[in-house]
Amino acid sequence: MVRAVNLRVVVTWSVAATLLVLVGLAMRHNNNQVEGNFLRTAARPLDALQRVPPEPLAEPRQQDVVEGNNNRVGSGKRCDSEKWVEGLPPLYIITPTYPRAEQVPELTRTGQTLMHVNNVVWIVSEDAAVATKAVVQYLNESILNTIYLRVQMPVKYKKVKNKPRGVANRMAGLNWIREHAKDGVLYFADDDNTYDIRIFQQMRWTRKVSMFPVGLVTKLGVSTPIVKEGKVVGFYDGWIAKRKFPVDMAGFAVNVQYLLERPLASMPYKVGYEEDGFMKSLGIKASEIEPLAFNCTKIWVWHTQTKKNEPAIPVNRTRATFGSNLDIISEQLWRGTGTNS
Repeated sequence: MVRAVNLRVVVTWSVAATLLVLVGLAMRHNNNQVEGNFLRTAARPLDALQRVPPEPLAEPRQQDVVEGNNNRVGSGKRCDSEKWVEGLPPLYIITPTYPRAEQVPELTRTGQTLMHVNNVVWIVSEDAAVATKAVVQYLNESILNTIYLRVQMPVKYKKVKNKPRGVANRMAGLNWIREHAKDGVLYFADDDNTYDIRIFQQMRWTRKVSMFPVGLVTKLGVSTPIVKEGKVVGFYDGWIAKRKFPVDMAGFAVNVQYLLERPLASMPYKVGYEEDGFMKSLGIKASEIEPLAFNCTKIWVWHTQTKKNEPAIPVNRTRATFGSNLDIISEQLWRGTGTNS
């Protein structure tokens, strides 16, 4: 009799425990769905929820990164399919770069940030006589949609004291977008800056031109539009000069369709006036600028600077190092030749 009762109790408790586990799993699934929906919603500005996003650009073709000719597309490869979401406007990130010891580490940091952002086409435009092999290798190994361009600064500008660095590379990126893109948003992301992924989530819904603060700029510590009641009424920057748009290169994004409607939009080879000239060529008005980062109250981009490093000295070839991992590592060290490995 006692055994029968105990057996009945055990069975009852087992059934109850099983039911509790099933209920708990169901609640967890529902919570995850709610949380996922909330995160997807929170990534957009409120007004974007009422708009139908444009159709996305088809993914670039699958192929290895190879060196391209000046001012022409060098390569393209497909990213992880999970990072390309149907119906989400693509982001075209143009990153000018040049050979130096810090180049690959800087690109790695930028690339690692972009890996957290969906529907990114990363256009890396290098100012170099010969493609930096380490850069090409890094882009080949990346899961991102990557485009490699090699574009040198025009010779006449190399002779001046204050060289307009990066202009030719950014213009090459714009030319690629004009040739291949139909919609989305473009952004100039220097490889030595630091980015909070929230700025990419917000700039994706830019209608014409959006702007936002950039930290660690000049002695003021920031370059930002001045915003009142949701409208841009001026600019706060450490170097106003005679610029109509005293903004930083990392402080604005442009809608691709808006760019395509302005085929003459370009960037001048004039140090300090590149951003201002580009904005003027777009024909944008201050009243049309869309302030992001919660009406420019948040800093989500910073002009960080990496310490400059000297070229590495040759590896000391001894019996102890010969045939070791140093044979491979030494090929990855910056030698100051402009090609790397």
